[in-house]
Amino acid sequence: MAAALSLQKLSETHRPTLDQALDALSTRAYWSPHPEHPKAYGESGAPGSLGAAEGKAAFDALLHTRFDLGQPGTDGWTGAEVSPYGPELGIEYPHADPDVLLPAMRAATAAWRDAGPEARALVCLEILARVGARTHELAQAVMHTSGQAFLMAFQAGGPHAQDRGLEAVAYAYQEQLRTPAAADWSKPQGKRDPLRLRKSFTAVGRGVSLLIGCNTFPTWNSYPGLFASLATGNPVLVKPHPRAVLPLALTVRIAREVLAETGFDPNLVALTAERPGEGIAKELAVRPEVRIIDYTGSTAFGDWLETHARQAQVYTEKAGVNTVVIDSTDDYPGMLANLAFSLSLYSGQMCTTPQNLLVPRDGISTESGPRTYDEVVADLAGAVEGLLGDDARATALLGALVNPDVRARIEAAPGLGEVALASREVPHPEFPDAVVRTPVIVKVLAKEPGPDGGEPVHLSECFGPVSFAVAVDTVDDAVELLRRTIREKGAMTVGAYTISPEVESAIEEVCLEESAQLSLNLTGGVYVNQTAAFSDFHGSGGNPAANAALCDGAFVSGRFRTIEVRRQA
Repeated sequence: MAAALSLQKLSETHRPTLDQALDALSTRAYWSPHPEHPKAYGESGAPGSLGAAEGKAAFDALLHTRFDLGQPGTDGWTGAEVSPYGPELGIEYPHADPDVLLPAMRAATAAWRDAGPEARALVCLEILARVGARTHELAQAVMHTSGQAFLMAFQAGGPHAQDRGLEAVAYAYQEQLRTPAAADWSKPQGKRDPLRLRKSFTAVGRGVSLLIGCNTFPTWNSYPGLFASLATGNPVLVKPHPRAVLPLALTVRIAREVLAETGFDPNLVALTAERPGEGIAKELAVRPEVRIIDYTGSTAFGDWLETHARQAQVYTEKAGVNTVVIDSTDDYPGMLANLAFSLSLYSGQMCTTPQNLLVPRDGISTESGPRTYDEVVADLAGAVEGLLGDDARATALLGALVNPDVRARIEAAPGLGEVALASREVPHPEFPDAVVRTPVIVKVLAKEPGPDGGEPVHLSECFGPVSFAVAVDTVDDAVELLRRTIREKGAMTVGAYTISPEVESAIEEVCLEESAQLSLNLTGGVYVNQTAAFSDFHGSGGNPAANAALCDGAFVSGRFRTIEVRRQA
């Protein structure tokens, strides 16, 4: 097929960005080519990008339509998305016959493989650039499928997700270049002529990559796997969460357009939506064509994938129990404000949100004197109430509950211990059907069994705005409980507040030994549940919460193999 967009033009446009991304990986300094502010897009921003009104209009135009991608193997249409803010989206998406679609995707692979790492990276950057131009449209799609408030949907679903996608492309490009494309080999033979071979080395993708999307962060959690697989030569089949199809459907459409315009088969990227209750992820995951799987979601299905999808390289992000140790601080108001924001952001519906706050029974030391356990918990509850006291501010920070299960956990929380902060309903000024709830804080004892007599409630993930103020006997007990929690339950994040070098060292040692990412003494505008691409690692891959990190070399290197051809020179 003829290319309307040449690789030379792509190189002129995107090679500087790729070089900057590679540099950022090595320095770990702050860098992002994707503006965070909504006003940077549209009439006053980047040429060709949609402004706020245009993005909203584009989103509205998609509602109650059929989202045709022109894919082979479409055997029907499905879709039942309902915005957490109330309205039904009414969009129908293609349902695929894998016996037709997967062979078509595999047939597209050879030309993509032969294009080489740089061409693949440049095409991926063009896809990301076009995604970026439609950030306002995607923000609406993320907001109305995940329940994120608009600004968070714009930033996390837009530039931050695009950063993570670009980061994956840069790692993929870097890893594929570790081996040269060709080499002349000569082995001395003494008095005889040396042995000579001409060798070529080609990065070859493993096969079809299955991306299983999540409901809460449909782009942020998906772009790393999508672009890591595509950049390493693999076709990608995108299976979105049934409640959050639109953001990934838009992404697939853009990817297919770019692939076609650059002379590649658009079937390198395809979408398959599932009918209600169909569970096609389980069927697709064990097909022999599927050689890579990226998954974000429940531990139960993540464990199933790791056990049963034996033919595939499986990357999972599952559940964990994130913990903060509170020992001492020299900025008590800053600590309270930082924690209050972390507990409240997106109603705690983040895999990085703190759940357990470990506080010694005798209390902590602060710059203004000691505070008892009860006082610390009461002060934190007050900080949350102060942060969310204004309903408009609260809805902008909390967003809406993503599904009824989260609401059920909030309502069940009073049965788990003494409530230090009760959750309240917040009316949404624009969407009266949105379910908006403030966080609940429950006081529990470290060794207290759960209501059923089993393990303590704080040793299980309670996804959503439910946190436990766990009373421990001493800070040493807190450190050991932290170790047990990471080792047995996993953690995407760990936080700690201490002015003691000895306590800090002990907590750091636990995190190093148990492979957990640690944030110490955060009191300003950086929060434990936020990470920056090109600098921070999301997860470690070393504890039960996830078997991979976003992003590092290991996240991309297993997606391709280097195949050697030797010729007699």
